Amino acid sequence: MTRHKVEICGVDTSKLPVLKNEEMRKLFKRMQEEDDLAAREELVNGNLRLVLSVIQRFNNRGEYVDDLFQVGCIGLMKSIDNFDLSHNVRFSTYAVPMIIGEIRRYLRDNNPIRVSRSLRDIAYKALQVRENLISKTSKEPTPMEIAAELGIPHGEVVFALDAIQDPVSLFEPIYNDGGDPIYVMDQISDDKEKDSTWLDKLSLKEGMHQLNDREKMILNKRFFQGKTQMEVADEIGISQAQVSRLEKAAIKQMNNEMFE
Repeated sequence: MTRHKVEICGVDTSKLPVLKNEEMRKLFKRMQEEDDLAAREELVNGNLRLVLSVIQRFNNRGEYVDDLFQVGCIGLMKSIDNFDLSHNVRFSTYAVPMIIGEIRRYLRDNNPIRVSRSLRDIAYKALQVRENLISKTSKEPTPMEIAAELGIPHGEVVFALDAIQDPVSLFEPIYNDGGDPIYVMDQISDDKEKDSTWLDKLSLKEGMHQLNDREKMILNKRFFQGKTQMEVADEIGISQAQVSRLEKAAIKQMNNEMFE
């Protein structure tokens, strides 16, 4: 299978090498035990595809791909320098959160939404502690553990980290099992005008007569009672992905009936 040539920061991504797990372990031993810089460089080049896979998550942020790639490479190099072979975890498992963290810091620093200096300082200290704890334990620390390390109240850590979170698009996919994706907006309920939703306004009640009982129940709970797909799924005993598919199929059927 041929790969299309795509250059990022002057790097031909179609020619990037891929290292096997055993090869990486040997290179890490050379780098850590012999201070072998050539081994470190080989580890960096052999994991650039990992950076590429991570920056795809941030494609909708309007940032230049080259910039994200360079920032992601900084996260990769930090991961390589701090990786501990004795923890017996795959390097990618350790590196991905650090690469994501580096990119998020870059996006926060370039975010037009202003956050007070004191909050940013607490948040950045909390993120540093988080990375140190991940390096030591190979698991995600809780806000309580981070607060204990910093010696400040748990609430201050949570508030500071929330303040520097990036805005999330309502149309950002959060789950996809190979079928229709589930978006952020699918998990948001509407507490306003529950009895006069857009279904009423578009006179779609008549179209619901063509649906089976389960489809009617799902649409009624979703758009007349304002419940989320997850709430509906819990009530009727199916998965959220199934609710999403049934909902979309029912709306499509109603549109076909109304506009034929």
